[in-house]
Amino acid sequence: MSENNINQYIKHFLSNLSAIKRVSDHTSISYQNDLRQFTLFLEEKKISNINSISEKTIRLFILKLNENNLSRTSISRKLSVLRGFFNYLIQNEFTKSNPLENIKNPKLQRKLPEIITLDSYLKILKLLGEEEKDSRNNQLIFELLYGCALRVSELCNLNYGDIDLNRKSIRVVGKGNKTRLVPLGEKSQQILLNYISSRVSINQNDPLILTSSNKRIYPKYVDRLVKKYFSKVSDIAKKSPHILRHTAATHMLDNGADLIGVKEILGHENLSTTQIYTHVSVERLKQAYKNAHPKS
Repeated sequence: MSENNINQYIKHFLSNLSAIKRVSDHTSISYQNDLRQFTLFLEEKKISNINSISEKTIRLFILKLNENNLSRTSISRKLSVLRGFFNYLIQNEFTKSNPLENIKNPKLQRKLPEIITLDSYLKILKLLGEEEKDSRNNQLIFELLYGCALRVSELCNLNYGDIDLNRKSIRVVGKGNKTRLVPLGEKSQQILLNYISSRVSINQNDPLILTSSNKRIYPKYVDRLVKKYFSKVSDIAKKSPHILRHTAATHMLDNGADLIGVKEILGHENLSTTQIYTHVSVERLKQAYKNAHPKS
């Protein structure tokens, strides 16, 4: 590979992400965009040799991102992408040093995830039950997002064969193509059985949930559905399907679930990712105390 062709190194890095790391298309596009922005910066600085990229180069890039009023979150993501890129180059002996070695990501003030109340969730199920068209499909979508704390991509990729009603569990393929078993609660089982009974025929490799046109459900379909019903029962700013996953995790911890158990259900790689929900629970407890205690 030509030493001067930085775009070739990036192409190989992205191919490695897709083939070996098995990242999603969305993640791959995000990496590609971040690295493209970096290469444009290098062109401005007339840097074409990978070994000419120094710590000073990276710091100037950060300065430019700050001048463009990028958020700390965006800058942190871009630096993480660059760090991964240079680690890949070192591992494959395309370069000898990582110019980001002494550069830390900006400190982030982690926002607590928004959630809805259990009462709001039950209102949604009630509204769905009163409708005639697609009611069983839509009830199952909400129940699996909340009852099993699934990501949208995990939900859309479910096949009928992933359901094990005897063991009361679902086999879920999560991030990094990692498989986990998620328990099915009684409410989820009932809604699932109601839905399956409405299907004329269903085989092991068939999509679990279909649209009204008999196609596999897809993320935008789920997103539109969730926004529609969130708008009816809640005034939260972000009306995303992921809110149901946040809500499920928080409600589990509120009701005494073990943190490690919740981690396994969510499919988190690190316990620190799950711990954010303990903060949500504590904040909710503080607010309840403040609202109810006469001397608070």
